[in-house]
Amino acid sequence: MTPNQTLFRTALLDASHPVPAGLSDGRNHPAGRRFSVYRNNVAHSLTEALHTGFPVIAKLLGPQSFDGIAGLYLRAHPPGSPLMMHFGQEFPDFLTGFEPLKHLGFLGDVARLELALRASYHAADSVAIDPAQLQTVPTDALMRALLVLAPSVRLIRSDWPVFDIWRYNTESGAPKPQAMAQDVLITRPEFDPAPHLLPAGGAAWIEALLHRHDFETAHDLALQSHSGFDLAAALGLLISGGAITKLILKDTQ
Repeated sequence: MTPNQTLFRTALLDASHPVPAGLSDGRNHPAGRRFSVYRNNVAHSLTEALHTGFPVIAKLLGPQSFDGIAGLYLRAHPPGSPLMMHFGQEFPDFLTGFEPLKHLGFLGDVARLELALRASYHAADSVAIDPAQLQTVPTDALMRALLVLAPSVRLIRSDWPVFDIWRYNTESGAPKPQAMAQDVLITRPEFDPAPHLLPAGGAAWIEALLHRHDFETAHDLALQSHSGFDLAAALGLLISGGAITKLILKDTQ
């Protein structure tokens, strides 16, 4: 980016900066007023993009507070791509580090959940295996096998009740969040991604699968994380979410 482009972008996103010198309208007059209108339209569009991408955060903060924070964010992290699906990648970390919101420590992880839902939506398509395939494999062979997960699978691990907070603010009649750490699995069985609360140890198991550990190693890591890990419940979430795309047996790798 050239110095002039940097100056233009800075002025476009921050009304405290003067209109760059040399800009003119169609009549060759200084473009001050028109630039201000353009600047307002850009800021409004980017703020609306954040509202769309982080509706739960917007609801938790309220429209006025969210708009103010959005203005600070877009000046600190202007879009790096013309594709708005990528805008807001730094928003969770921005919220976590924003001093006036330190008393709402859960906001960053809730934003990460919303960002993960968006990433899952835009991930590549895949075809799930037939669940019956798992039943035809002998147990010892299955334990040595690799489970390949869909590109749309996302995992959020949090010290906060992120699933409960998300559900309470998106589903009518949902129970109030309880003070507890929660891990969330996101699957996309058809077109819309969906979050699922994982059983204790489930995140360690899925994280191991994502790192290409075999079934048995992943199971051991889950048990180390939580001795009461419910394998059937965690596997059921993957199967019902169409999240397993390939079963690789050791002898066929």
